Amino acid sequence: MKRLLLLLAILSSGLYGSSIDHIQTYSPDYLANQAQTGMINGVSPYYNPAGLGRLEKGKYIHLGLQLAHGHEKMSYFGKEHKARLNQLIPNIALTSADEKGAYFFNFGGLAGGGKLQYDGVSGVDVLTDLSQFKPLGIYDKGSSLTGENMYEQATLGRTFNVNDKLSFSVAGRIVHGSRKLSGNLNIGANLTSTFRQAKAQEVTQEVSKAVDVATQGQGLSAAQIAAIKQQKTTEALTKLQKRVADLTQNGLTGDIDSKREAWGYGFQLGINYKVNDKLNLAVRYDSRVKMNFKAKGSENQLQTTDILGQTIGLSTFYPQYIINSKIRRDLPAILSVGASYKITDNYLVSSTANLYFNRQAKMDRVQTFGGHQHGRDYKNGWEIALGNEYKLTNKFTLIGSINYANTGAKTASLNDTEYALNSITLGGGIRYQYNESLAITASVTHFIYKEAEGNFAEKYRVAQNQKYYKEITAVGLSFTKKF
Repeated sequence: MKRLLLLLAILSSGLYGSSIDHIQTYSPDYLANQAQTGMINGVSPYYNPAGLGRLEKGKYIHLGLQLAHGHEKMSYFGKEHKARLNQLIPNIALTSADEKGAYFFNFGGLAGGGKLQYDGVSGVDVLTDLSQFKPLGIYDKGSSLTGENMYEQATLGRTFNVNDKLSFSVAGRIVHGSRKLSGNLNIGANLTSTFRQAKAQEVTQEVSKAVDVATQGQGLSAAQIAAIKQQKTTEALTKLQKRVADLTQNGLTGDIDSKREAWGYGFQLGINYKVNDKLNLAVRYDSRVKMNFKAKGSENQLQTTDILGQTIGLSTFYPQYIINSKIRRDLPAILSVGASYKITDNYLVSSTANLYFNRQAKMDRVQTFGGHQHGRDYKNGWEIALGNEYKLTNKFTLIGSINYANTGAKTASLNDTEYALNSITLGGGIRYQYNESLAITASVTHFIYKEAEGNFAEKYRVAQNQKYYKEITAVGLSFTKKF
């Protein structure tokens, strides 16, 4: 049953969408200022660990919590499916700065997104427009599908001061990732008379051939063979009629509960160069993390062998979710460069550019049903950000930033399970310096995603492509304490 249940899945894309899987929202402070790589502050363990050697000697703890709220939706020929997003994201970072540099540790989200549930997908809606399925009258009777991608990481490292200007950092990283797909499929069918007649003719021919084989060399007369064929054909057609009646009345049902899980390891390198009291430059490289996901769980496919010659399920089209399969989906390497410049004692500006090496990572490179390739339609992703911080008083600092992200996802890679969209992000916040050792930052950001189209028209010769869109707003609160 080619392409039936095409895209009948939902898997949450990157929660904020810096690239294919990666996020950059490691801390709530990033929501306010997305140009962090060239900065030296309480969240440098995430963005500029090489700069930690320039902090005042002491121990630092940074705690943060973010709440992302919004929706993701898909549509085809005006039929829309929307999923709401509400996700909490905690993080913690520890730093111990000394004369020679600093030790640092951080924990939090690294990639993936929150939990989403859809009441249908565009991959079902398009079936009614495909010529090969029109005789079946396929339609969605109320499928409910849920997906979730979550990646957690812990990084431990050391910063070394070379002199009063240059420092570098080295760190190791461990990553745990899980990708879940679960749901119930409820597919209806209104079989046309053309399909029923064609199926009856097919059954009649199969019975005739089977009887010919079974009676060959048995010495039966033509009349006896004809009688056997008549009897067997009647039985087969009666069984077919019951099956068609049941299919029309009850439809097809199936379910899947598949969880893919993997551990990976990587390293991180950083360089910071403090040109003078005003200008600071930094580079950070996060290595590729190889992750070999193994799927566990259960699946009950749609029982369509007698109608279509095979059973069909979600894993037919998404083999990475086949139970007990083991398939690579790496996290690409990242190169981040940044600078910050103190224009006045009260006003600081910063900039960051990130490059995501998607092409060098293996991301679910599988062949789906019908010979379609998946996981190879990626270019390298990139993003640029500009930020500024203005100190209103000794207590309050106003923060703002803008970011543009190009995920590197080609049109052919966009489907109901994965649609990484390009975006513009506007962020703002305020930092309250409670005292010399405690800073509190409140932040908010809004992600403006560019609507994108898939390639239904090219692949299936229909009049329109499916469309994908997201809208997310996040708020955060963080505390940075020096001991």
